[in-house]
Amino acid sequence: MAGKPARLLALLGIYVLVAHVLPIPEGIEPQGWRITGVFFAIIAGLMLQPLPGSQVVLLGITAVILVGGVPMGRALQGYSAASVWMVLAAMMMSRALRECGLARRIALWFVRAIGRTSLGLGYALHLTDLTLATGVPSITARSASIVFPIARSISTLYESEPGPSSRRLGTFLMTCMYQTSTIASAMFFYSSAANLLLGDLAREFAGIEVTWASWFIAGLVPGIVSSVAVPLLMLRVVPPDIRHTPAAREFAQRELDRVGPIRGAEAVVLGVFVFLIGFWVLSSYVDWLSPGLVAFIGLGVLFVTGTLTWEAALGERSAWDVFVWYGGLLTLGGLLNETGVTVAFTGWVGGWFTGVPWIVVLVVALVIYFYTHYFFASTTVHALALYGPFVTLLVGVGAPAGIVVYSLLFLNNLQACLTHYGTTTSPVIFIEGYVSLGDWWRAGFFASVVNLVIWLAVGIAWWKVLGLW
Repeated sequence: MAGKPARLLALLGIYVLVAHVLPIPEGIEPQGWRITGVFFAIIAGLMLQPLPGSQVVLLGITAVILVGGVPMGRALQGYSAASVWMVLAAMMMSRALRECGLARRIALWFVRAIGRTSLGLGYALHLTDLTLATGVPSITARSASIVFPIARSISTLYESEPGPSSRRLGTFLMTCMYQTSTIASAMFFYSSAANLLLGDLAREFAGIEVTWASWFIAGLVPGIVSSVAVPLLMLRVVPPDIRHTPAAREFAQRELDRVGPIRGAEAVVLGVFVFLIGFWVLSSYVDWLSPGLVAFIGLGVLFVTGTLTWEAALGERSAWDVFVWYGGLLTLGGLLNETGVTVAFTGWVGGWFTGVPWIVVLVVALVIYFYTHYFFASTTVHALALYGPFVTLLVGVGAPAGIVVYSLLFLNNLQACLTHYGTTTSPVIFIEGYVSLGDWWRAGFFASVVNLVIWLAVGIAWWKVLGLW
């Protein structure tokens, strides 16, 4: 509780400074400038966290109604967006995936198949994350709740615990698992709620409709290269003492023998999961088949079969929390765009790059966008604060909208590699004590360089083939 009043007063101070002290840019209405002040205060609130994020967002919604003159219906419009409800439904389904044991079974399959070495274990954990990332919209639900316990169990098999023995195997597995989880989030549209928000912002600021299939195709080649390269890099940055791990495969086989074949609830959830992926891909090409409808059909099957109870759905607190802040942030992002502030920002900053080739401006801007994540503890907050302005700026200097939208979409996930607070999963893993602060930041920096080189070289070349520029 200490410091909460001071942080709340700081948010009020930020609003007053922006809305009533700083000069209003030319072409911006006073009402729009007050909304901008609220927006900056809410961004600060999500970083300072005087209250939980959802409460901060609700305060922001209240403020734009009171001081911005926004009608109640418009202020709540974000909660009617199909993407907001789709995330809610998908996160509820991910609970069924975890509770029935299917998610853990998938991890054990990969460990049994390629877990002969420590590097193979790193790839097995990443492949588990990749598989689940196709439709589980939470990096925390995947990495922290499913993959991390498997990695911890395997570390224990080799007597590698937090502390002096962590270097035997645990440090490598935890570092590799986390660094590759950001790649999994970058490769799939429905891998995180932040990605759905980014898709809405891409439509809002650039008029580009992002779909499951378009995201997957654009990220496929650089994603594969990163998926191969980063575990190899971690093997050099935090090398494990143990390189051969036959006991891991034996552990996986024992666990699979214990749970037996897929049946009952697992079979239903597997069928729903396959249905979701297939029809989400199909929805990219069939106008009437929306991703939200597909998610609701899947959720309905789980409810009807009893695989997911309403009590369990109500107990999925993170899903309801995401629903509250996602819908509110969607409203705030749309209101900011309507004020014209981002256009004014483009005109001001764009003047600095007169005569500079757009490809140079693009690369410089992407690097800046990436490393500003040192100042953010959430990819969602980072996206809300900077995605729209950077898209508007880069398109304004002549960069093709397609390459701008997709490059920023991917980097907004990859940038979480940098720190132990980069996204919601990192503190969960860091606090266990397998990875020191120095190792985490060192691994994060090296991974950032490799990922930037891959996604800005291989990626840009691939997007040329796809016709994005």
